[in-house]
Amino acid sequence: MLKHAQFPLYALALALFAFAPELVSPYHLSLLGRFLAFAILALGLTLVWGYGGILSLGQGVFFGLGGYCLAMHLKLAALPPGEIPDFMQWSGLTQLPWFWAPFRNPYFALAALFLVPALLAAGLAWLVFHRRVGGVYFALITQALALALSTFVISQQPYTGGFNGLTDFSSFLGFTLTDPSTQRLLYWLTLAVLALAFAFCSWLVRSNFGKLLTAIRDGENRVRFLGYNPTPYKVAVFALGALLAGLAGALFTLHVGVISPALIGVVPSIEMIIWVAVGGRASLAGAVLGTLIVNFGKDWISSAMPDLWLIVMGLLFILVVTALPGGLTGLGASLRRPVPAFRFPFRFPERKPSSAPTVSIVAPEAEDLP
Repeated sequence: MLKHAQFPLYALALALFAFAPELVSPYHLSLLGRFLAFAILALGLTLVWGYGGILSLGQGVFFGLGGYCLAMHLKLAALPPGEIPDFMQWSGLTQLPWFWAPFRNPYFALAALFLVPALLAAGLAWLVFHRRVGGVYFALITQALALALSTFVISQQPYTGGFNGLTDFSSFLGFTLTDPSTQRLLYWLTLAVLALAFAFCSWLVRSNFGKLLTAIRDGENRVRFLGYNPTPYKVAVFALGALLAGLAGALFTLHVGVISPALIGVVPSIEMIIWVAVGGRASLAGAVLGTLIVNFGKDWISSAMPDLWLIVMGLLFILVVTALPGGLTGLGASLRRPVPAFRFPFRFPERKPSSAPTVSIVAPEAEDLP
C-alpha cells in the first residue's frame, strides 16, 4: 500500500497526467505516452535491481518480445484473409509460417505478450540462480542474451522483418490507430496500466515478499542460513520484471507503430539501466521520474544536436555513479545528512610521561637537627 503522506502527491500527479491531452500538443502527447510505457518497464527493473539486487543488462529482450508478440497480430490483422506479410513475399515465402498462424487471434497475442517474456525470464533465472551464479556474471549473461536475440532477429529476415522490424499497422480490436481519439484512449490506457503497476509494486515491496527480497539483496548467505531458499524469490521477481517489460513493449508498439531489433539490443538495455539509476534504483517514484527526465532530455538534445546525446548520456551515468548513487530521489537525503566536522589531516603526537625515576626529597624532622 502507498504511504498515507504520499498519497495526495501521487493523486495530484495522476490528475495532471490524466489532463495532459488538454494541455499539450498531439506530438508531445505521443511522446509522453511512449515514455509512460517505458516507465512501466522501469518499475519492473526497480524491483529486479533496486530491491532484488539483480543487475540485468538485457531488459530490452523482454521489451522486444512483448512488442513483437503484439506486432505479429497487428501485421496479420491488416492483411486480407489468405495473404502473407510483404516482407515474407520479398523473401520468397509462399505461405504463412506455422508459428505465425496463432497470432491471428488477438487474445492469443495478448496472452503471449505476457507469458512469453515471463516464461523465458523464469527459465533463464532458474538455470542461473539454481547454480548460485549472480552479480556481474549474471549481468554479462543478460547482456549476451540481448546481443544474441537482436542478431538473430536481424538474420531471420523472412520471418521477423529483419533490421526493419514489423511496421505498417492500421487497427487493433476495431480501433484505428491513427485516429486522434484512439491516440487519446491509448494514452489513458497506458497511464492506467502505469498507475496499476505502480500500486501493485508499492504493495509488493512492503509485503513479506518484498522484505525478504530486500534481505536477499543485502545478505543472501544470511537469508540462506536462516532457512530460506533465495532462488524461487529471485526467479519470481525476475519473471515479474520481464512481464512488465513485455507489457511496456506492447504498449510502445501501439504508440509508435513499429518494433525493430534496434529496440531490443545492448544499447537500449543499458539506457534502461540509466533511467532507473538517475531516478533512484530503490525508489518506484524515482524510476518513473528518471525515465521521463532522461527520455525528454534525449528527445530535446538529440533534436538540437544529434551527435551530443551519447556524450551527455555517458556523463550523466558517470555523475550518478560517482556523486548521486541514490539518484534524484536520494538527493534530499544526501542534503539532509549532517556535514561532518572538520578534522586536521594529521594528529599531533600525544605527550608521553617520562620514564626516568623520580626522586623524592623528605624534609628532616626537628629533633634530627643539631
